[in-house]
Amino acid sequence: MNDQTRTQTGNLLVATSLYEFITNDVLPGTGLSPQVFWDGFGRIVKKFAPRDRQLLAKRDSLQSLIDQWHLDNPGDFSNLDTYKNFLRKIGYLVPEGDDFSIKTANVDAEIASIAGPQLVVPVMNARYALNAANARWGSLYDALYGTDAIVETGGAEKGTDYNPARGAKVVAWARQFLDQSVPVAGGSWTDVE
Repeated sequence: MNDQTRTQTGNLLVATSLYEFITNDVLPGTGLSPQVFWDGFGRIVKKFAPRDRQLLAKRDSLQSLIDQWHLDNPGDFSNLDTYKNFLRKIGYLVPEGDDFSIKTANVDAEIASIAGPQLVVPVMNARYALNAANARWGSLYDALYGTDAIVETGGAEKGTDYNPARGAKVVAWARQFLDQSVPVAGGSWTDVE
């Protein structure tokens, strides 16, 4: 969507292609009129945009501090406690809270009652657990990189650092899979950059 034109709707200035898609393709049959939708969306944006800007600024600040730490501490660091203490100091890691439970309503049956693919990870390594959770809904590339679906030949071995040869095999495998599973009309996933 390279459409640079905008459409004014209430207090919003929306990309025309998005405005037309929501108005013409998404809303019909939902019982929502375009005015009700865009007015409600505009109120949400007005209410949450300041908080969103604050959170994005905090994310940028944390990322900058983490980037600088890695520049100041290059290579394979052996003292993980030092790194964890740094992450706690900047507020990236916070103390674990009390146990809690969450109740949900109006969840699609497909998500509520059908188990998704599960990954077995050592629970004593929080990073592995986080990666497993990300792989559940996250990047196909990330999930593939660490599995044995990608053959470790031709310089594509797993290691402690990113391996560009392995990364290239991951991208090729994923794009072929996407071409077979969710083909693009008039194109190929291999053409995506």
